[in-house]
Amino acid sequence: MASHLRSASVPSSPRSCQTNVEEKLQSLNASTSSTIETVCDGLRKLGDIYNCIDELASLPSSQVLLCKPQQRIALEQELERSLVLLDLCDAVQVSFSELRATVQDMRLAIKRGDDAALQANIISWFRRAKKAQKQLKKICKKSSSPDQESCRVVKLLAEARETAVKMIESSSDLMSKQIAMPNSSKWSLVSKAFQKTRVTCKEEQLQVLELDIADLESGVETLFRRLIQSRVSLLNTLSL
Repeated sequence: MASHLRSASVPSSPRSCQTNVEEKLQSLNASTSSTIETVCDGLRKLGDIYNCIDELASLPSSQVLLCKPQQRIALEQELERSLVLLDLCDAVQVSFSELRATVQDMRLAIKRGDDAALQANIISWFRRAKKAQKQLKKICKKSSSPDQESCRVVKLLAEARETAVKMIESSSDLMSKQIAMPNSSKWSLVSKAFQKTRVTCKEEQLQVLELDIADLESGVETLFRRLIQSRVSLLNTLSL
């Protein structure tokens, strides 16, 4: 009976967990294309990465190491740094919500044929997108790297945090490029799928953009919740 129980629940080895996380992070960081779709997919993968790190941190060998004075301090410092990522997630969610509301106002202006309102909403989009970029860059300046003598768990947490920060910054940059004003005096919506100017096309583009923003919001919100869960788990490790 005891033999059966042991075989039914074979713990993962530290090396296999570490390799899994490293491969996932390498895959994310190696991605050269930056689209809304790839960012959404990356945010989902980051959630999986944090699951793997939590699994690694929960192994007995890892917990013994993390409870040593030097590594305990290193983990506490990384948890402090992770607050920057939580702030970033919170800020970008607010930004996406505002941008999505602006897109809804644009669609309403187009349906009403109100060019003045449409132009005002486009200006509002640019202001909000620019404001978001400045705010995110300000928050990111607070981020820092871990001590080189930190154990692998702490270093993986730092690498995951840095990857998440880059991905969220990328999502903000993408939003600023979804609507553009040409050099001429006319305002236009730039579509990556087609360059038609009919109102129906503009409405279709805005509808797709609204859904894209909603997907990004959902991805960041899911990551935020996962970060909180990871933080609680690691704090419990420190309390041992």
